[in-house]
Amino acid sequence: MALPLVAVVGRPNVGKSTFVNRIIGSEDAIVHEMRGVTRDRSYHEADWNGVEFTLVDTGGIEMGSDDGFQAPIRQQAFTAADEADVIVFIVDSRTGINADDEEVARILRKSGKPVILAANKLDTPNRYDDMYEFYGLGLGEVFPLSAVHGHGTGDILDAVVGELRRCGALEGERTREDAGIEVAIIGRPNAGKSSLTNQMIGDERSIVSDIAGTTRDAVDTPVMHDGRRYTIVDTAGLRRKGKIDEDVEYYGLVRAMRAIDRAAVAVLVIDGSLGLTDQDQRVARFAHDRGCALVIALNKWDIVEGPEAKAEVRERVQDRMMYVGYAPVVAISALTGKNIHRLWDAIDRAYANYAKSIPTNQLNAWLAEVRETGHTISKGKAVLRMKYVTQTGTCPPIFTFFANRPDIVDDNYERYLENSMRRYFDLEGTPVRFKFKKKD
Repeated sequence: MALPLVAVVGRPNVGKSTFVNRIIGSEDAIVHEMRGVTRDRSYHEADWNGVEFTLVDTGGIEMGSDDGFQAPIRQQAFTAADEADVIVFIVDSRTGINADDEEVARILRKSGKPVILAANKLDTPNRYDDMYEFYGLGLGEVFPLSAVHGHGTGDILDAVVGELRRCGALEGERTREDAGIEVAIIGRPNAGKSSLTNQMIGDERSIVSDIAGTTRDAVDTPVMHDGRRYTIVDTAGLRRKGKIDEDVEYYGLVRAMRAIDRAAVAVLVIDGSLGLTDQDQRVARFAHDRGCALVIALNKWDIVEGPEAKAEVRERVQDRMMYVGYAPVVAISALTGKNIHRLWDAIDRAYANYAKSIPTNQLNAWLAEVRETGHTISKGKAVLRMKYVTQTGTCPPIFTFFANRPDIVDDNYERYLENSMRRYFDLEGTPVRFKFKKKD
């Protein structure tokens, strides 16, 4: 069964992400004094005294704002509250009650969900005079909180667990589910990553906009597809560091890097209507260097006009992405859903090869054929003789070769071995790593 959900809601800058980071013990949620930093709802696993649950961070709720992002941010927050078992409503003790607090409280009262009301920024212990006016919101007890220092978090979590028990969310066996195959959706800003994420999970989890940089957090979403479990991670668009002029966008880049680091498969989304760019190549290199499987999605294929233009884009990808030539290329439309089933198939194949184990006897049968070609390298009087090969790792596959002079193996010969191995074995979608050891 899925873990119970605890949604954290409130106005902008009341300290929701600071509270989330305090509970989960890491800096997963971006914290910044700028309003509107958290936009999508983001999910984080947490536990308190052995009780596991999922904490949902949400964007700041402003009921009357004309900000172009505020309507979808508000909808994301209320969607999180609607699906949650318990809601933590955080208010700012320094500013007191305002009209947005009152309207959010009214909506939460109507929801019928258990609500824990926390007055944040009470940073001096036992000096809580500023919190008493919040009893006027009609949500019962007000819990004092300093998310920065951690004061009051234990009492709030005790109350959360108590409400989870009372509402039956902890009945039965609620264990942390396997995340399944972790798939990071990566690429330049505005390539269509969030549209693709929403298409794959069948839900408007990520805010979609034609403004570059809309997604700032890496947003995890568990999803089942054809009976298999996945975690889809929508990430902030990756740009060159020189192009990152906001601290917030920098932290979004850091989250994207972390998402790639822990992903099994990265889906590189390229805007097919613009063609391949230098940034696309950098992103592909980034995923390759970190050793995760890779699938290339040529998005917006429905608006690339004519077979000649499409052939030109594919040829450019093939020519300029040779270092990730193992990655399958799937032309899709994230907007309409065209060919998304082919993308799922490519992800499954890439992951299967990423986790593949090749028997040693098959590897050495291949190596015998390599030796028979007579193709080797030499340095002075030393001639490389490959003796034996075995697989010594997976995710990605790692192969260790034993040879008389491993020190003379160069990049060109390593590429020759990799190309030969890929022709002999199905390794589509995954990088491979080679190690060379001495054996007389």
